[in-house]
Amino acid sequence: MGGPSIPARTLRTLPPIPLSGTVPGPFVFLRKTVWFFMPSSRIQLSQDMLIAAFGDNWSPDDVSAAAELLAGGEGRFPSGIRSLPSDLVRAIQRERLLAATMRASTELGYRDFSVQDVLDRAGVSRPTFYEHFKNKEDGFLAAFDSAASRLRKRLERAAGEAAEGSWRDRLRLALEELLRFVSEEPDSATTLIVDARAASQAALQRRDELLESFAACLDSQVREDPAGSDGGSEVSAAGIVGGIESLLYSRLYRGEGKDLDSLLPSLMYFAVLPYEGHEAASEEMSAASTVG
Repeated sequence: MGGPSIPARTLRTLPPIPLSGTVPGPFVFLRKTVWFFMPSSRIQLSQDMLIAAFGDNWSPDDVSAAAELLAGGEGRFPSGIRSLPSDLVRAIQRERLLAATMRASTELGYRDFSVQDVLDRAGVSRPTFYEHFKNKEDGFLAAFDSAASRLRKRLERAAGEAAEGSWRDRLRLALEELLRFVSEEPDSATTLIVDARAASQAALQRRDELLESFAACLDSQVREDPAGSDGGSEVSAAGIVGGIESLLYSRLYRGEGKDLDSLLPSLMYFAVLPYEGHEAASEEMSAASTVG
């Protein structure tokens, strides 16, 4: 078929087609079936991604061999694998399904993707999916938990680099890492920030708990810093985290998840202002502008 391809994000943000009159019927059909003509993107798991997911659970040689097999099989294991530990193969299948769930949700939206969309992107069979998850929601919740865990670890690691610094130093490093996470893992970020809002009640609860944990961490960092401010409150921390999440939601929903470094100065000003006032917030805004 000729003609230009249609970006997935553009399709996802199309406004609903009116259902009044007699003409819209074919257009509704086209809107629901246009994905049939678009090739799905097969998930590729690199050796670094597998090592990050599994840590020391398996030997580097086994993980390397698995990555090579996946690369040679266009993202899926050749049939009849016998050279790898069966539990490693099972763990990798699960990681592929998690990554495929996030990819399908990012490309199609939570409400519109199906288990089949996940299978197409993961390159696994339907029975394999149901060995790991009860249904689409169960798979999405597992994907959310996986992405949230990676984000927490990255932020903790980044903030830990300024363990001897001020709370503002730790916050700056954490925000830098947050923006890097969004750029490097757009599917994970979209799952956490965008699609969880449209998913089940359980997903909404997980999202709320994630934001609350970040707010509590921010507030405790300020309170425990000897040079910390007496201003602000737990409500301030919740407002800061919520504001940052809303800004990222807007960017991701519009497909603008790349090159977010320019947001850092404004985010630092926004976060420091309730605790230490305009002058300190302006200092942080200037300092963040020189980063990189």
